[in-house]
Amino acid sequence: MRAKKKSLNYITLMIFAPVLILAGGAGFLIPGDKSLTSGAMPYNIFHLISGSIGLAILLTRREKWIIGFNIVFGLIDLYQALASYMHLFPEKLFRWTRVDDILHIILGLMLVGIGCYGAFNRRQGKSHLP
Repeated sequence: MRAKKKSLNYITLMIFAPVLILAGGAGFLIPGDKSLTSGAMPYNIFHLISGSIGLAILLTRREKWIIGFNIVFGLIDLYQALASYMHLFPEKLFRWTRVDDILHIILGLMLVGIGCYGAFNRRQGKSHLP
């Protein structure tokens, strides 16, 4: 019996959700003056919660939800880069650094792109379910 091929969105979230959790945890452990990224408590909690939600969605194995998470989180990342530049909420809580901004742009574009690719393939009937 052949195992079902995992989708690009599934693999992406399988990597990304634990990275979010690790980033949130590391934010509490690394002193602010030694970190290239924000160590603000609300920002760390945001990463821990988002990564946990991502893992929970991954466990459902529902491709539609996995694609949705990747797109929505990618859009949130892009908003964070814009909010940092335009001094919008939650800038004062999250205290982003320039490195955060660069990561948000790169990861945001990647997640939205992968999510949209999966949504398009799903519509075309080409999606692989985990």
